[in-house]
Amino acid sequence: MDDQATIEADRMVKTQLVDRGVCDPAVLQAMRAVPRHRFVPQVSIQRAYSDHALALEFGQTISQPYIVAHMTELLAVRPGMTVLEIGTGSGYQTAILAHLGAHVVTIERSAELLDCARTILADVCPGAPGAGAPIRMLLADGTLGHIQEAPYDRILVTAAAPAVPDAYRQQLADPGRLVIPLGDRDSQILAVIDKLGDHFTRTDDIACRFVPLVGEDGWSPD
Repeated sequence: MDDQATIEADRMVKTQLVDRGVCDPAVLQAMRAVPRHRFVPQVSIQRAYSDHALALEFGQTISQPYIVAHMTELLAVRPGMTVLEIGTGSGYQTAILAHLGAHVVTIERSAELLDCARTILADVCPGAPGAGAPIRMLLADGTLGHIQEAPYDRILVTAAAPAVPDAYRQQLADPGRLVIPLGDRDSQILAVIDKLGDHFTRTDDIACRFVPLVGEDGWSPD
């Protein structure tokens, strides 16, 4: 990153993340290192490191930095894990997961968004995306997961679901963890679901608001 972006990223980490309780050193380092300004539309680039969600094309958003960091910390990713990400969006969360050393399988339903994210990630994340790379990008219905590479150590959902899709429970490793916003279209709770054997434990975290998870086992398109 250039000097100004580095200064803004450092400020973002201190004032938006550390001061709000994000403390995992690996997550903080990833948030500092991944150039967030590369993932936002040109019209919003001056606000890339601000404490706000920003609009993308096709009705999608890039979450505010705190939400990205908080969800990543809840996910408890460790190097070498396989993570299924539902909702590639801009590719920013994908890059954070890859920076943490995860093999990421990311699913997006918008071909246009996926193409944009692929272009950025190919430049920002060395070796990705592509066969055998740490990031595998798929155009599909994310509510169905991706059985071909299951089970997943972690599943991260960046859109709001009315309930946990069955595919996520089936494709989660044992032990494994799922982080997902659950609720109605207007407001949700960030839920952490841990799997151990045949038992699932749900822990509710903070209130949040995400775009709806659209698909066969989610919300219907508007």
